[in-house]
Amino acid sequence: MATTTQPTTGESTKKLINYRKDGGIGVIEMSDPPANTYTYEMNRQLDDAILAARMDNDVYVILLTGAGDKFFSAGANIKMLASVDPTFKYYFCLHANEMLLRLEHTPKLVIAALNGHCVGGGLEIAMAADIRIARKDAGKIGLPEVNLGVLPGTGGTQRLSRLVGKSRAIELMVTGNTFSFEEAKELGIINDIYEREGFMENVMEYARQFCPPNKAAKAVGRIKRAVQTGWEIPMESALAVERENQQILFQSEDAKEGLAAYVEKRPATFTAK
Repeated sequence: MATTTQPTTGESTKKLINYRKDGGIGVIEMSDPPANTYTYEMNRQLDDAILAARMDNDVYVILLTGAGDKFFSAGANIKMLASVDPTFKYYFCLHANEMLLRLEHTPKLVIAALNGHCVGGGLEIAMAADIRIARKDAGKIGLPEVNLGVLPGTGGTQRLSRLVGKSRAIELMVTGNTFSFEEAKELGIINDIYEREGFMENVMEYARQFCPPNKAAKAVGRIKRAVQTGWEIPMESALAVERENQQILFQSEDAKEGLAAYVEKRPATFTAK
């Protein structure tokens, strides 16, 4: 079987990620219908979109979703993985891990809108978001990689165990079963399920509450940063991270506004400054 360590011809010119801004929300859409499977080139474009949203001062929330209404994402493109050598597979996973860590540590709230099936690497992407909202009866969710003779290799083994606990995560991954969004909500993998009608509009409305003037976006981002950074370090160090983020916020215009509004018994108007 022929092997390659490069993307397939023509792939690099295809637009696989759609990125747009909508009222303070950076919307990132994986777009390779029908299953929105990701390849080396899609990961590069996704990484570019994540960086663009992170560095844009007018973006306060990042929203991830998939094109169409069948799949959020079915994960890595299996045909691509089958056609490349083990070294490329390793670096492919390494880059994906780095990309999702960058998303996870971006000091902006990240919401995954699960508009369809969310399996394999698609769920691994979704688990790097801070909040996951699924569309009712839109599909299945799970990590079935064991059925291919491999493991969830872009953070799945680590993030799932942190969401549902070690024993349950091992069970879900070694059986390789997929399950409903309702079951995923019970397990704590997703936060909420919205009705099919008007799903994206309702998710966007949910996301807007974290944008100014409704919410102090800097405080939202620093809360996320304190949790993500402090999660895996000793308590004393985590508390130091918390204090550092609090000190940054104490110096912000939003903190001054929030405290003044409370004293003056009026609604605060935040500016993300």
